[in-house]
Amino acid sequence: MNSEVFWMIIGMGIATYIPRLLPFVLFKGKEMPSFLQGVLKNIPFATLGALIFPGILFIQDDISFGLLGAAAAFLIAYLGANVIVVVLGAIAVLSVYSVFI
Repeated sequence: MNSEVFWMIIGMGIATYIPRLLPFVLFKGKEMPSFLQGVLKNIPFATLGALIFPGILFIQDDISFGLLGAAAAFLIAYLGANVIVVVLGAIAVLSVYSVFI
């Protein structure tokens, strides 16, 4: 491995570690306002939605394929199924759809 690549990996590791470490150091023992806690609790869901939504729209040339899979996943999740069941259910619906189309 090239020395330049090694130092690049070390630098990226430090750049990733510092933003994760700073909140623990700066907010240790401090209570955040309830509004801010509520906002921070919803960030993972917003990020996941931002990552998944473009994939739904651009999964194939036919946009209805992705929308059908998303609708199936939303419906199964709304019924209270486990995450694995939601994923497998959406795959099953899209498999049946692709056979008939």
